Amino acid sequence: MTVAKNRADRVMLYDISWEQFENLLKDLGEHRAARLAYDRTTLEIMTPLPEHEHYKEVISDLVKEIADVLDLDYESYGSTTWKRESRMAGLESDNCFYFQNEATVRGRLDLDLRQDPPPDLALEIDVTSKSLNRFPIYARLGVPELWCYDSGELKIYHLQDGEYIESENSLIFPTLAIRDLPKLIEQNRADGRRAIRRAVRKWVKIELPNQPNS
Repeated sequence: MTVAKNRADRVMLYDISWEQFENLLKDLGEHRAARLAYDRTTLEIMTPLPEHEHYKEVISDLVKEIADVLDLDYESYGSTTWKRESRMAGLESDNCFYFQNEATVRGRLDLDLRQDPPPDLALEIDVTSKSLNRFPIYARLGVPELWCYDSGELKIYHLQDGEYIESENSLIFPTLAIRDLPKLIEQNRADGRRAIRRAVRKWVKIELPNQPNS
C-alpha cells in the first residue's frame, strides 16, 4: 500500500485491494464525516469542508423543491456507499436520487447494485478539487446523470456508451434550465435557505406556468 497525502482534507491510497476497501468501510462505520471513492486499486478518503457541505445541502434541497412543484415522486439516498466488486468501483456521492426508478426502490433500505438499478441522478460538489476522477467510477456503476457544481457553475453530464457527455439539459427535468440554479442561489443566499427555496419554487412555476401550485 502506498500513501500520498495531497491536502489537509484528503488522503490518497494506492495499491488497495477490494478486500481492503471493504474492510476499511467496516472499520470506519456508517456514522463518519469522511467520504470514500475507490477506482480499481486507488482509494481517496476525503473530509468535506463547510463550503462543500453548504452547496451540497442547498442544491439537494432545490432538487426536492423542484420535484415537489412538478409533483414528481423521488427517493433520496444521500451519501450511500455504492459499489460493484465485479467492476472494481465504489464511491459515496454528495447526494443521489431516484426518479425514473423511484417505484422500484420506494421505501427500500437494502439496495444492492448487483440486482438493483443505480441512482438516476448523482450530485458532486467541487469536482476539480477532488484528487480522484470520479467519472469513470460513476460510469462503471451505471449512473445515467451527474450534476457537478464547482465555483459557481453547475454542469450536467449524461452517460453515453460508457462515458459522460456534457449536456445543456437534465434528463430528470428536461424543460428547466437547471444550469441557472447557481445564479438563483447566489441572488438569494444572503437571505437564507428558505429564501432560496422560495425563489426556486417561483422560478419553476414561471418556467412551467401550467404546473399545479404547491
